[in-house]
Amino acid sequence: MTEEGFWNDQELSSKIMKEVKIIKDKIQRYDDLVSDYDEALTLHEMAIEEKDTELIEDINEFIRSISSTIEKMKLELLLSGEHDKNNCILSIHAGTGGLDAQDWAEMLMRMYLRWADKNGYSTKILDLIRDTEAGIKSTSIAIEGINAYGFLKSEKGVHRLVRISPFDSSGKRHTSFASIDIMPEIDDDIEVDINPSDLKIDTYRASGAGGQHVNKTDSAVRITHIPTGVTVQCQNERSQHSNKATAMKMLMGKLLELKEAEHKDKIEDLMGDYSQIAWGSQIRSYVFNPYNLVKDHRTNAEIGNVQAVMDGDIDMFIDEYLKAKMK
Repeated sequence: MTEEGFWNDQELSSKIMKEVKIIKDKIQRYDDLVSDYDEALTLHEMAIEEKDTELIEDINEFIRSISSTIEKMKLELLLSGEHDKNNCILSIHAGTGGLDAQDWAEMLMRMYLRWADKNGYSTKILDLIRDTEAGIKSTSIAIEGINAYGFLKSEKGVHRLVRISPFDSSGKRHTSFASIDIMPEIDDDIEVDINPSDLKIDTYRASGAGGQHVNKTDSAVRITHIPTGVTVQCQNERSQHSNKATAMKMLMGKLLELKEAEHKDKIEDLMGDYSQIAWGSQIRSYVFNPYNLVKDHRTNAEIGNVQAVMDGDIDMFIDEYLKAKMK
C-alpha cells in the first residue's frame, strides 16, 4: 500500500468512526428516553396504588425531562445543512462602546462557554486579546460536539447591551455592541482551493496562555485572505506551526461559507468583519436597565430573566430561530 493510500484509508476510517459515534449517541439518547418514560409510568402506578401524593413532583420532573429531550430531538431534525453536524469556531469582536463594549464581549464569551458546558460541548480558546483596562477586544473559541455549528449559526450577528455602565462614575445608562461570527470546522476530506499568493501571513508575539514560548517567540499567527478580506488568527497553541495549522483550518471554514453563498451580497454577512458593529445592525438586545429583557429582533422571541440568559440559557432563541428558518 502506498503512503497516500494509507492516509486515504485512515481518513475514511476516521470519517466512518465519526458517523458511527453520531448514530450510537442517537440510539443512546433514545434508550435513555424510553428508560425515563418507563420509570415515570412505574412511579405513576406506585402513586396510585399507595395514594402517595409526594411522588407527583418526581413524576412531573420526569415528564419535564422527557418533554425537553423530545423537543431537542425534534429541533435536530431541522438541522439539514451540510455542515450543521460539525464542530464550529465562534469569534467575538468588541464594537462601539469603548470599555463597555470590551466588557460586553467578555460577558458574551462567558455566556457561550456556559451554554457549551450545559449542553455537553467541549471548548478550547484559540485566540484571546485582552485589554489592559477591562474586557476583551476579541476571541475565537473552538466548540466541539455534534451539531455545534447547526445550533450556534443562529448567533451570528451584532449583539447589543443596554445597562448602567460600571465604568461611568455618573451612573449613566450606556449602549454597547459586540459581534458574533460562527464558522463550521470543515472535515479533512473537504478541499477548499486556496492560492498561496492570495494569503498574507503575519506572525507576532502571543499575549495570553499558550505554553512556555508565549511572549518569547513570534508564535501567534494571523492570516488574511486578500481577495475577500477574511482575517483569522490563532495564538493559544503551543507553537507557530500549530497556530498556523489551526488558523488555516479556520480560514478554510470561512471561505467554504463564502463559496456556498447563493448571492454575492451575502459576503459581508459571511465574512464576519461587521464594520458596522453599532446602532441598527443588532440581531438581539440585552437590556439590564431601566428594565430586564432580552429580545431577538429576527424572531421577536423575548425573556425577562436576563441573568439566566447570561448564564448560558439561550436555547429558546436558538430554537425559535431554527423554527423560523424552516417556515
